[in-house]
Amino acid sequence: MQLSFSSFSPLTSWPKYKAVIQHPVSRIRDRPFPLLYQFLNSPFLAISTFTAIFGLITLILQSFMRILKVSLAVVFLVVLGSSCNQYNKVSKSKDYEYKLKMADQFYAKKKYKTAQQLYEELFPIFKGNIKFEELYYKDAMCFFNMKSYRDAENLFKGFLEVFPNSTKAEEVDYLHAYCFYKQSPKVELEQVNTAKAIGMMQSFINTHPNSPRIKDATAVIDKCREKLEMKEYRAAELYYNLGQYRAAAIAFTNVGNNYPESVRGDEYKWKTVKSYYKFAKLSVQEKQIERYEKTISAYDDFADRYPESKLLKDAASYKNLSLNNIKAIKNEQTQTSAKR
Repeated sequence: MQLSFSSFSPLTSWPKYKAVIQHPVSRIRDRPFPLLYQFLNSPFLAISTFTAIFGLITLILQSFMRILKVSLAVVFLVVLGSSCNQYNKVSKSKDYEYKLKMADQFYAKKKYKTAQQLYEELFPIFKGNIKFEELYYKDAMCFFNMKSYRDAENLFKGFLEVFPNSTKAEEVDYLHAYCFYKQSPKVELEQVNTAKAIGMMQSFINTHPNSPRIKDATAVIDKCREKLEMKEYRAAELYYNLGQYRAAAIAFTNVGNNYPESVRGDEYKWKTVKSYYKFAKLSVQEKQIERYEKTISAYDDFADRYPESKLLKDAASYKNLSLNNIKAIKNEQTQTSAKR
């Protein structure tokens, strides 16, 4: 078969070859397995590939995290075992000076638990010794730094009883009071330790009037008073929400009187007025005049103490309602008497 060069004329043949160049896959489509080609070029393959890669990366990360956790656990156990062995070695020693030296080293390295155990063992050995004061102090500080405030508080108290003239007495006295503050619970719970912290800090201020810790002690007292104030306020709110308006009025009055420096003082007076008004409104008619007059009296006290309060206008509305109700009751009583 002979080829003619005329059949390859650029003018006649180029469009055909141009089509092949621009669409090379067209030839692949003419090949066998067209369904396979369509699958390979479908979005499903891309999604499946991405999912597989993502799953592989996730698996690698999970494996890495497991290895890291195991490694950290091993390191922790090794360190713990080393510390225990070191403590056991020191603890068994009969050289008490060496034992005290090692306890001080543990203390300096902030290994308070180990140091405390050694100090406790040395307590009866050095009692009466010149080094006993420092040992006693550091033993208490170990508990304080471990946030075991109840134990620390007892030891600080004992230190002050044994060494009342110590150069550390002022610091220990403050820390003794501070332990009660740190044991102060949430507002919802009993506030015995909060009240003790206030009393102890006030005692510290009175005993050490020139102490540089006076500012800190005052700040602790303020925080404790805020907590007690909030507890009393919530109790008053509870009475109000339960519809026990007389109890609420008395409770709000007490909160305002107990915390005259409070930034919420005008709010307490306003709620006192509201509570007395609602109490009067729900009372039997024979008692209403007396109780509306109590509302008016509460408003007058409010206006006298907080003349610039933004709540004064609303409180005045309860006074006006009380005056109008008193007038209406008296008119009704007069009409009833006249009919008789």
